[in-house]
Amino acid sequence: MARMQKVLITAGASGIGREMVRAFANAGAKVAVLDVDAAALAALRVELPAIIAEPCDLADRAQIEATVPRLIAALGGLDVLVNNAGIAGATAPLEQVKPEEWDRVMRVNLGGTFDVTRLAIAMLKQSPAGCIINMSSAAGRLGYPQRSAYATSKWGIVGLTKTLSMELGGFGIRVNAILPGPVAGERMQRVLEGRSAQSGRSVEEERAGALANQSLKTFTEAREIAALALFLASDAAKTISGQALSIDGDMHRSV
Repeated sequence: MARMQKVLITAGASGIGREMVRAFANAGAKVAVLDVDAAALAALRVELPAIIAEPCDLADRAQIEATVPRLIAALGGLDVLVNNAGIAGATAPLEQVKPEEWDRVMRVNLGGTFDVTRLAIAMLKQSPAGCIINMSSAAGRLGYPQRSAYATSKWGIVGLTKTLSMELGGFGIRVNAILPGPVAGERMQRVLEGRSAQSGRSVEEERAGALANQSLKTFTEAREIAALALFLASDAAKTISGQALSIDGDMHRSV
């Protein structure tokens, strides 16, 4: 009989994180979730009553230090950590980005990942198959004009992933990053509608433009990203570590 995985997912109450929670829970894992959105967490508990969930702001180190050990204790250990939390930050040329906006993106996207991971490593070392999955972005491979803080943080996630894989490999812990491109859903639809309103082009024309830099002319689904995470945490990926895995329809450049 397969051993039940104990999984901690950050920012798991909506979007990609919620699909990951669903995927691991449906695969029989015991899942703990933290998210800044208490209302979304409550809704997730209704859908999946067996999950363990607590609100936590990944920009607040004190909250992280109080919440993460408590969730790991409630799980009874830890096999898989998914660092999904991240914020987009300002959309502006670098010289117009306010220092406090830059700092907040780094605090959440890099600092939050650092803090959660450092608190989890001791328990991951006790797992027979420890695994860390860090969420980067296509912006962490291609850059992203007007989004300097976001792109910088996502490149940093890739560097952290490779370094951790080297540090933790001796303990049997695998560390990989997932780099999604544009993700289908309500948020992308709102983006396309906003662009359409500004440009005078149709939403479908804006969609075609958004996909112009991809070989595959379709947006990635959140459930497909969750399926990749589930694979990376499985025995089928037991020798995959230190990788930055793109799931973006083969993006050629950033836009």
